[in-house]
Amino acid sequence: MKISVERGVLLKAVAQAQSVVERRNTIPILANVLIEAEGSDVTFRATDLDIEVVDKAPAQVERAGATTVSATTLHEIVRKLPDGALVSLTADSAAGRLTVEAGRSNFSLATLPKEDFPVMASSEYASNFSVPAPKLRRLFDKSKFAISTEETRYYLNGVYMHIADGDEGRALRCVATDGHRLARIDSELPEGAADMAGVIVPRKTVGELRKLLDDDEMQIAVSVSETKVRFATPDITLTSKVIDGTFPDYTRVIPAGNTRKMEVDASDFAKAVDRVATVSSERSRAVKLQLDEDRLILSVNAPDSGAAEEELAVAYADEKLEIGFNAKYLLEIASQVDRENAVFLFNSSGDPTLMREGNDLSAVYVVMPMRV
Repeated sequence: MKISVERGVLLKAVAQAQSVVERRNTIPILANVLIEAEGSDVTFRATDLDIEVVDKAPAQVERAGATTVSATTLHEIVRKLPDGALVSLTADSAAGRLTVEAGRSNFSLATLPKEDFPVMASSEYASNFSVPAPKLRRLFDKSKFAISTEETRYYLNGVYMHIADGDEGRALRCVATDGHRLARIDSELPEGAADMAGVIVPRKTVGELRKLLDDDEMQIAVSVSETKVRFATPDITLTSKVIDGTFPDYTRVIPAGNTRKMEVDASDFAKAVDRVATVSSERSRAVKLQLDEDRLILSVNAPDSGAAEEELAVAYADEKLEIGFNAKYLLEIASQVDRENAVFLFNSSGDPTLMREGNDLSAVYVVMPMRV
């Protein structure tokens, strides 16, 4: 195999591949990226056996062929090469080496046979549809903060993507929760998605998927089967196993009877929470909200480190209320608001609180209170 690729193109492809590779590997081949050159393209394939990413890039292919080389090492080399350099990759399978040349730089890397590289078994996808990148980005970006990191409840370690009845008819919905907070985001139902089975997309896959979604003009082809989900652009295909488990009935925790309504400028609220939380002890990070007519007092009282209080003008016309929250959870939820105003709906100091972005019902967040 002998190919030449522009450094920027190569870096983008190798960066996507190496981020899937696990740093600590007991199986040496899983640390490698499979490079396959044919026609006028080169593909880079990496896997951790749960996720597989295939990135295609244009190249001058002098000699077609394939080899595998350490993904991290290749990425580091390409990253440090000068901008605009033409990088040539030459594989010598007899010697088990890959030569990387650019200008006056020359590297010789150990390779492993391409036959040893595991390729994820292809799946029959029951549902195939496409979603514009900005819509998919919104669904996952706004829900992923609530993914649980608790390994014992593995079925919460991802985003539940499914079809549901939204406020404006059937919708493609993403939900994540860790038991303390919940995010539920809706987007209009794409053509061909109506019969999609619900799947739990793992946390790592959500992180890798984010890299495919930066181009606002891009249409993302989504394919779903019972065991796998695939997201594809013309150049990159990301295939992942889904979490084998049942996502709990999240509708039971979304309160329907919360009538006490507070409207507040989302960015002012987030900054105020952040400021008063500075003095709180790391462990609890509890912030107390005292609500009175059109007035909110945020306070923190940490006996060992100090106290803080800040007043905010809000729109609130219900009876007085005192309620406490984990500051980190409040900040994460407030930072999801794209609009100017955040609407909080309370019931009592012991009940879950609902938050919406202005009048937008397609994004709903729930946060559990804590004693203060």
